[in-house]
Amino acid sequence: MPRRFTSVLVLGLGFSLAQSATLHGQGSGSPDGVIQQMWVEGMERSQVEPLAQVLLDSIGPRSAGSSGLEAATAWLLQHYADLGIPARKEQFGTWTGWDPGITHVDLLTPHVRTLEAYPMGWTYGTDGPVEGDVVVIPEFVTPEDIEAWVPTVRGKFVLGFPPEVMCRAPHELAANATEATVARIDSLRSAMWTSYLGRLRPLGGPFAAAARFEAAGAAGVIYSMWSMGHFSQRAPGWGVNQILNAPSDSLVAVDVSCEHYGMLFRLASNDQGPRIRVHVETSDRGLVPQFNVIAQLTGTELPHEYVVLSAHLDAGHAAQGATDNGTGTLMLLEAMRILRATYPEPRRTIIAGHWGSEEVGLIGSAAFREDHPEVVAGLQALFNQDNGTWRIEKIEGQGFARAGDHVTRWMAQVPDAIARHVTLDFPGPQENSGSDHSSFVCAGAPAFRLQSPYDEYRQYTWHTNRDTYDKIVFDDLKNNATLAAMLVYQASEDPERVPREKAALPADPRTGQPRPWPTCQPPLRSP
Repeated sequence: MPRRFTSVLVLGLGFSLAQSATLHGQGSGSPDGVIQQMWVEGMERSQVEPLAQVLLDSIGPRSAGSSGLEAATAWLLQHYADLGIPARKEQFGTWTGWDPGITHVDLLTPHVRTLEAYPMGWTYGTDGPVEGDVVVIPEFVTPEDIEAWVPTVRGKFVLGFPPEVMCRAPHELAANATEATVARIDSLRSAMWTSYLGRLRPLGGPFAAAARFEAAGAAGVIYSMWSMGHFSQRAPGWGVNQILNAPSDSLVAVDVSCEHYGMLFRLASNDQGPRIRVHVETSDRGLVPQFNVIAQLTGTELPHEYVVLSAHLDAGHAAQGATDNGTGTLMLLEAMRILRATYPEPRRTIIAGHWGSEEVGLIGSAAFREDHPEVVAGLQALFNQDNGTWRIEKIEGQGFARAGDHVTRWMAQVPDAIARHVTLDFPGPQENSGSDHSSFVCAGAPAFRLQSPYDEYRQYTWHTNRDTYDKIVFDDLKNNATLAAMLVYQASEDPERVPREKAALPADPRTGQPRPWPTCQPPLRSP
């Protein structure tokens, strides 16, 4: 019978890590020479800054099906070759090839201004600059009102979302405004959303309505997804938009900043004649092959047992994909360099899995699970990292009842300068399932999440136009790569296999019954 679910938070790992700190200090004087060497390689000889500059500045965005992802794949393979680490790319399917190009959105009347705008994912491009009036969706009383209004959008740009009343970060408003002001703005925001979603509902909702606008000959649709402000209780951030995928691949769709979108909405609502010029260049590349990049150090004693480092290589197209998931990619690359330099003949086989197409459904990692049942069967441990803002603060156990005993022993060998920031959450409630560890957890293979602080990541960089190089904290990225290498080393050397016994998961609040263990879904290998 599985153990009852309990969440065990080990702050600094208590006495065992206090002892470890005495032995290790700042990573020197360790009784384990490999750990000591890893500290030197990772914290004193780190390569993450120049690697980040090439990946993020030179290669840039890496959405599924893009030429940027192809370039990143080739770069990874070359870099692993330079390190003397065998690496390969494995095709797992195809995806719709699409590259964004120049995008320009300008307000022409009632005054002239260039707007902050981004193409939505896989949007259709314009044939040169296109001008059109901007319109809001009116309130409909009868179905006849809808049928009369929809044809009027021909040649116009339709605002598909309600605007924000204020684009200040809510925590700034709460800190500086009166309670009455905060309450009034919250009330206005709620009323605006209720009203505009009520207008959209007869059209099928924000995105389904786009098909009707397209059929009516609209010039395009304009949205604004302000950080985590929409459909969420998380606080959105200054100047940050999430750039989503277009509702149609044959209608121009752009995302406009919170501030500029609100201006367009007010101008249109007050009949002040907003007219814009939109120029969106995109490249339709047809169906293109998609790959995982797999680097491997083969085990000398147990080559058919595996320790896996996991991170996705693809990223959103609106920024550089720095924290989602350039930092995960760099952590793997640097950890493998550290391992090659300090532990070149591992006991178990070590794999770095740089997954493709994570952002469109965890496809690369799920395909690897299907294509490599021997790795799933022989998996000692998998460590996944997918949010790179700040240092790793928690290792999530994903519901494996007795795996925490092993991870606690491994962490006891980690220098206190790193370990004191880490808590262990074992067995763990499987709170965060939307990343590549889930592709292995569903198969009952011990896969763990290396978790960095989440709230600011969600607020400012997750899928946004601000996920850029400057957001990386390189001291923390060095820390994370060094920790990853040390965990992999300990997992490889452990004389015992990590047990796969499952804990009872916490109750589903809707039913009051323990949640079932997740089941694996076949990956969507082609759109």
